[in-house]
Amino acid sequence: MTYTVRPGNTLYAIAQFFGTTVDDIAQANGLIPPYTVFPGQELVLPIEEIRSPRYYVVRPGDTVLSIAERYGLELENILCLNRLENPNIIYPGQILRLTK
Repeated sequence: MTYTVRPGNTLYAIAQFFGTTVDDIAQANGLIPPYTVFPGQELVLPIEEIRSPRYYVVRPGDTVLSIAERYGLELENILCLNRLENPNIIYPGQILRLTK
């Protein structure tokens, strides 16, 4: 799997989000310390499947449905966990809980 680095990303945060380690990502991409990454950089992630994170920060253009589909989750579960009455009202920067 590949991941495009976004502004503000760190290798540590990317590793935590995808359930891998900094060392594994660095090795897969031939990175050397201090492991600096740049926005727009494509990284190979040494993972077999995307595991859904416990929390998700909403980005511009996201919908609850698109987030649910991205992580293979039930829309109703996300709505319930976040007490969202209207699935059409979320905003960038909002933190949603995806799993218990």
